[in-house]
Amino acid sequence: MCGLSGEITFDGSMADTAAVVRMVESMVPRGPDGQGFWSTGRVTFGHRRLSVIDLSTCGSQPMVDSQLGLSGVFNGCIYNYRELRAELEGHGYRFFSQSDTEVILKGYAHWGTDVLRRLHGMFAFVIHERDTDRMVMARDRLGIKPLYVSETPGKRLRFASTLPALLRAGDVDTSIDPVALHHYLTWHAIVPAPRTILNGVRKLPPATVRVIEPDGTSREHRYWEAAYERRPEHANWSARDWEDAIEEALRVAVRRRLVADIPVGVLLSGGLDSSLIVGLLAQEGQTGLATYSIGFESVGGREGDEFQYSDVIAEHFGTDHHRIRVGSDELAGSLGHAISAMAEPMVSHDAVAFDLLSERVSQSIRVVQSGQGADEVFAGYHWYPPLAGVGREQAVQTYAKAFFDRDHAQMGRVVSDRYALAEDPSLAFVRAHMEAPGAETAVDAALRLDSEIMLVDDPVKRVDNMSMAWGLEARVPFLDHDLVELAAMCPPELKLADGGKGVLKAIGRRIIPPEVIDRPKGYFPVPAITHLEGKVLGLVRDALSSDAARDRGLFRPEYVRELLTDPNGELTPLRGNKLWQLGLLELWLQTHGV
Repeated sequence: MCGLSGEITFDGSMADTAAVVRMVESMVPRGPDGQGFWSTGRVTFGHRRLSVIDLSTCGSQPMVDSQLGLSGVFNGCIYNYRELRAELEGHGYRFFSQSDTEVILKGYAHWGTDVLRRLHGMFAFVIHERDTDRMVMARDRLGIKPLYVSETPGKRLRFASTLPALLRAGDVDTSIDPVALHHYLTWHAIVPAPRTILNGVRKLPPATVRVIEPDGTSREHRYWEAAYERRPEHANWSARDWEDAIEEALRVAVRRRLVADIPVGVLLSGGLDSSLIVGLLAQEGQTGLATYSIGFESVGGREGDEFQYSDVIAEHFGTDHHRIRVGSDELAGSLGHAISAMAEPMVSHDAVAFDLLSERVSQSIRVVQSGQGADEVFAGYHWYPPLAGVGREQAVQTYAKAFFDRDHAQMGRVVSDRYALAEDPSLAFVRAHMEAPGAETAVDAALRLDSEIMLVDDPVKRVDNMSMAWGLEARVPFLDHDLVELAAMCPPELKLADGGKGVLKAIGRRIIPPEVIDRPKGYFPVPAITHLEGKVLGLVRDALSSDAARDRGLFRPEYVRELLTDPNGELTPLRGNKLWQLGLLELWLQTHGV
């Protein structure tokens, strides 16, 4: 896990090395173990390293293979790098390191962009070909690792692991994208790729490879997608057959994510998903496993921890368990760091929880497994059951009613005339995605939408940003692409069973204590953000009342005053605070100098 950046020019000028240095300096927390630079005139790469595989200097980046004429930077982890290395050695390649980075370079030399189909892991990488002057960038299938791009057509392209790194490089159009703003305010702060909240920055979509020619022309294609349809070979499978197959795929996913030259722990929320990971690791023979849970003070009558459940798992499997408690004052004091760590504005209170959790965990371990993705892959959310058996148009409306923070008509109350849109791009996006071929039922279409879009730009981005802000590598076995492909083919009724995630619950009953399964759906509760008061409310009030906010003019002043008069009066269907949503965006923009 690392932070990568770089620049390539198209007008005959030299790459701006100083700009790349600034980008690298902004990503020191993502890679606390070292940095490197490489340049060949019109191309400059920069890198910050978090050493997890091949701790020696041989694994440093940017990595240059002079014999093959390839140079590259890479962020992530390739779990099957040893198997690929052995295969490549059989083809005559010789290695100078023990790193997965070198496997990517030599794999690209041998298979070209088809190497992407062979990689098991999370990754974003950029490779430069010396002989053609071509550059290739790619992102993993589920978008676990980020890759942001800022372009000046005909002049240059810059890329980085975070959006703020590109801002540090300078010369970015920081005007607000009205469509992205609509998505942000409608879709729980999700801005689907390739957009970001800023007009001048885009992000490479998941499962995408882009090839950039020396003159700046480029082409990109999607190299993977799961099929949410039933297949003939599964026609006679029973529910038990599906459970057995998914359990084995999950075991493989968890086992793969043990690949490291340092210990691997688990973020244990006490819910089904992270508890399953602990149970499977215990069955794999892991003893003395380090597990970590976080809890907050209760605020406004809402409980702030779920230690009663995480304690059950820790005691049952004999883990080296760490309870982390956070007071309200400490939470308010940490908001600044959490917001600065956000590559894009994220309203979920889980982001702050993950920031604080990652800070504490990183003091004792560098790699963890986490349970993100299970709800999107195995139908754990409340909006899936109402979609069973309904038509696609009804499904679009049902999904929007359950998940959208506000509809298009309500947007007129929120944004100023400058950013108002006549049409509804958020609902149109959902409709187009759900009507696309490759999803057999409305439930399948919603699961595909959430796995490809919502998951990427909410929980997965949150985990990457907050863990990497403390030099902590978080791995997500529920997003192993083999497991996701299998789950996509699984009949929806098996996933919807038992109140949601029926297949996982059935597997869980074989492995973990039942009281963790038969419980209300859990989450990372951060009451001080869902119920605004005290110091947190003061931060939001100051941000929205500032000269910067007035000059920017995103929101209608009367609407902001209305929210500030009753800070907890308006909640979204997902129980998010609408005032926090506006305040967080303004706080993020001000924090990053926009």
